[in-house]
Amino acid sequence: MNAISLFVSVSVFAVLCGCGSSRDDDIRQWMAEERNQTRPRVDPIPAPKQFKPESYTNAAATEPFSKEKLTQALKRDSSQVVSNGALVAPELARRKEPLEAFPLDSVGLVGSIIKAGQPVALVKVDNLLYQVKQGSYLGQNFGRVMKISETEVTLREIVQDAVGEWIERVATLQLQERSK
Repeated sequence: MNAISLFVSVSVFAVLCGCGSSRDDDIRQWMAEERNQTRPRVDPIPAPKQFKPESYTNAAATEPFSKEKLTQALKRDSSQVVSNGALVAPELARRKEPLEAFPLDSVGLVGSIIKAGQPVALVKVDNLLYQVKQGSYLGQNFGRVMKISETEVTLREIVQDAVGEWIERVATLQLQERSK
C-alpha cells in the first residue's frame, strides 16, 4: 500500500505543478504591447495630372472623316480589285467541289493508285476516303491539284497577301504514315 500511496501523492503533486502559472505570460504581454505600438503606414495617393486640351492645328488639311477622303479610298480599293480580280474571277464563277469545304491541314494523303492510266490520290477527311485526280479542287484557298506522285500531291492555291492582292502559291500534301 505504501508504494501505491506514494505513486498517487507524486501524481497529484505533478498535476498541481502543471496547473500553476506558466512562463509564457511574459511573451503574451510583450506581444500585446507590440500590437498596440504598431501603426500601419499608408502612402498618400499622388495627385491626378491636370488635363491640358490641345487645339486642332490641321484645320486646313483634309478632314479624315470627310466624303472626299472616303471617295479616294473607295476608288483606290476598286482599282486594286479590278487588277487582282483577273486571277480569282474564274474561281469565283465555278461551282465548288465537296473537298473545298475543308481546310487543307485537315486533309491527309493516305495513298495513291493508277486508275485508267492516270494517277489518283487517296485523301482522308473526317474518317472518309476520297479519290482526287489532277485538276480537282481541294482546300479552302481555291487549291487545284497540279501533280500527283506516290508520296505527295502538289496544289496551286490562290490567296491574298498582306496588301490584299491575290497571288498564287504552291502547297503540298505529304503521304501520312500509318499510326498504330
